[in-house]
Amino acid sequence: MPDIVALSGPFPTTIRARRYALTVVVLGVVAVAVAAGILLWDNPAPAGSDGFWRIAQLRVTSVIVIAIVAICQGVATITFQTVTANRIVTPSIMGFESLYTAISTAAIFFFGAAGALLVQGPGPYLLQVLTMLVFSGVLYGWLLSGRYANVQIMLLVGIILGGALAAFSTFLQRLLTPTEFDLLTARLIGSVANADAAVLPIAIPLVVLAAGLLTFGGGRLNLLGLGREVALSLGSSQRRDSIAALLLVSVLMAVSTSLIGPMTFFGFLVAMLTYQLADTYDHRRMFALSALVGFVVLGGAYVVLKHVFYAAGSVGIIVEIVGGTLFLIHLLRKGRL
Repeated sequence: MPDIVALSGPFPTTIRARRYALTVVVLGVVAVAVAAGILLWDNPAPAGSDGFWRIAQLRVTSVIVIAIVAICQGVATITFQTVTANRIVTPSIMGFESLYTAISTAAIFFFGAAGALLVQGPGPYLLQVLTMLVFSGVLYGWLLSGRYANVQIMLLVGIILGGALAAFSTFLQRLLTPTEFDLLTARLIGSVANADAAVLPIAIPLVVLAAGLLTFGGGRLNLLGLGREVALSLGSSQRRDSIAALLLVSVLMAVSTSLIGPMTFFGFLVAMLTYQLADTYDHRRMFALSALVGFVVLGGAYVVLKHVFYAAGSVGIIVEIVGGTLFLIHLLRKGRL
């Protein structure tokens, strides 16, 4: 029967290929509905008036930010899990969010309430992204280019450095005044409201470049997904490809974290749903699906919390609670890292 004939492409059967296409179409329709909800729902101006469309244009920033975060988190997490051969770990384990927290805390600690303004705008945003890239570049170059290169050691060092940065941030936070601590807390909770429209001309090209290169190199990631020995036997430059992929992951994570703040489990949630829905080894198709999944999850949560519960600032908290719960369930079912 044609529905069960094995294919030589990214899907083993035509049934799975059709299921993937249907999933993309359904998620695409839902994503359009979510975007329309963000732009048009609860618009105070009369429908069709100039004021109505001006307010809708102002809301375009939120749609763009959600799309950027969805692409960054989904593509980065799937790539990171492929390189590390582990579907539990996420890029946040390498200390990106701890570094962001340390930078934000230090700015307010040393400069007071004015420090919150010092980390806003295109210049400070670009500086934060570059700091994270230098941090990851040194880490990957040191731990993966040596004679005894080992991904597991890299993960362990990342956890240790992240813990050290978190401890440093906690120490400074205890010395802040209540007002300064409130200002800091608002920045340390991942929220679409944290995004500054002025930094989008920097964020968008970086996302397009990094995600585009990872998508273009999807074939290399497919080889890495087969394991080190198999990849080497098939002619893959395993170490070089791994370092290049991790550096691009760093770009995506730096852009996302510096834009809206830490979202530890969002990437894991998007990746896990993508694996279940895509049912393929092909990274190009997983990347496309992860962007849609991430947009629907984050955008849907934003619409519901903003217009139903009037708590748009809690989007990051809710997503983290759901993602963290699913992470624990997945970990307990698997029984190991």
